Amino acid sequence: MLINDSITEYLAKAAAGTAVPGGGSVAALNAALAASLTEMVANLTVGKKGYEAVEEEMKELADKAAQLRDTLTASIDKDADAYTEVMAAYRLPKTTDEEIALRKQKIQDAIKHAALVPLVVAREALQVIDLAGSTIRKGNKNAASDGAVAAMNARTAALAAIYNVKINLSSIKDDAFVQKLVQEVEDLQNQAAEMENEALSHVEI
Repeated sequence: MLINDSITEYLAKAAAGTAVPGGGSVAALNAALAASLTEMVANLTVGKKGYEAVEEEMKELADKAAQLRDTLTASIDKDADAYTEVMAAYRLPKTTDEEIALRKQKIQDAIKHAALVPLVVAREALQVIDLAGSTIRKGNKNAASDGAVAAMNARTAALAAIYNVKINLSSIKDDAFVQKLVQEVEDLQNQAAEMENEALSHVEI
């Protein structure tokens, strides 16, 4: 599992001439890092003088960020596994008409799954931007730059995940499925930019 690798091991695998881990896995990693930083800023606010009024809110925010960190960490491997499933489908036999039909269906199913995994990452990355923005506005001002890095990383992760959705959609034959996801990723992309801009507008450094 990629999540059990050290940082240097993961980086070496990402740099190797193999397709896994690829951009989708890296997007999930980036979003998980953003969630971690968001959680950190919230925890640096709890118990600090002058922030008593937001202490409970920051505790709840830290819990939400921790949950996102966990799910996004899992997606580091989920994305790699989804790509592996696509490759396995392409390797299915195609000798008989039945095998050809089955292979086509398996390929389509696998590519749909490969599109949905980064879609979830993009959705969750937007949640991280929202939480990071709250820490910037209400959290420990000494950690405002960390909140800003979290927001920027989360927006980059969302955009990266969206690109991974799009590249899979180009191989899917189900027009209704494609149109639904095209609309959603367009909305997510616009929201991510707006949310990042709003969050960063509150950084006072």
